[in-house]
Amino acid sequence: MGAKSPSEAELVGMSSRAATTVAVLMGGTSAEREVSLSSGRECAAALREAGFNVVEVDAGRDLAQRLAALRPDVAFNALHGPLGEDGCVQGMLEWLGIPYTHSGVLSSALAMDKQRTKDSYRAAGLPIVESRLACKAEVRARHVLPPPYVVKPYNEGSSVGVWIVGEDNNGPPQLDAAMPEVVMVEAFAPGRELTVSVLGDRALTVTDIITDGWYDYDAKYKPGGSRHVVPAELPEPIFAACLDFALRAHQVLGCRGLSRTDFRWDEARGLDGLVLLETNTQPGMTPTSLSPEQAALCGIPFPELCAWLVEDASCQR
Repeated sequence: MGAKSPSEAELVGMSSRAATTVAVLMGGTSAEREVSLSSGRECAAALREAGFNVVEVDAGRDLAQRLAALRPDVAFNALHGPLGEDGCVQGMLEWLGIPYTHSGVLSSALAMDKQRTKDSYRAAGLPIVESRLACKAEVRARHVLPPPYVVKPYNEGSSVGVWIVGEDNNGPPQLDAAMPEVVMVEAFAPGRELTVSVLGDRALTVTDIITDGWYDYDAKYKPGGSRHVVPAELPEPIFAACLDFALRAHQVLGCRGLSRTDFRWDEARGLDGLVLLETNTQPGMTPTSLSPEQAALCGIPFPELCAWLVEDASCQR
């Protein structure tokens, strides 16, 4: 027997996608440029497979002019880090009237600021660890929190610029010149690294991230840098709490489309040992990324995940 012919509804959908021009925004100028290029290429290929007309755009300082000339129907935002993920590009797309994927201006800016994210979590009753912002000179001069603690930029992603200060450190960390003048100092949360993606109004599943050490940039993006157990093998109350907390984080931050919330879980403390670390409004979409893997487990192939995001795109700040 031959292949099944597409239905009339399917033909209309295919025609609609072919008539939709999607500009995939990638690259940019942040420290996460290479990750963004990888995400963007993967998404562009997936969207072509799903039937869309795709234009790849390496986002430079002339991005507004290029988009004004291209006049795409939708912008697929595959940018990571400052300018692309913090509300700046989102505001530009609002100004140009181009519907875009993922979260809007306010939620993007809020989630990118790790301290304000924690303030929002706290107000919603979500569990967090102690943290504060401090100037780099103060962090170099003394222990701002009792060790062990973590020092990191408060507005970067992909574990860029993370320092772990152990109890056996001889003194406070001597942060290098690449660190910003204001950093976040956060109590170290021991335990397992867990993460949950939320798509629309649905928390997908929980992944247990296993590494030989810290889940740093290399562990996230280099092949073999980490191992993912998905779905995570957890007690049912912990699994359910992760799904619940991730969905609540997505909602309290006002996220749209796809987000991913990261946790640490100290098994010895049960539910009291589960804390939220941060929410990523534009999760990586590389071959080693977590959200596409979770979506696939839930029966959503990568091309259809990208297509869903395009069809969910809007101008809603």
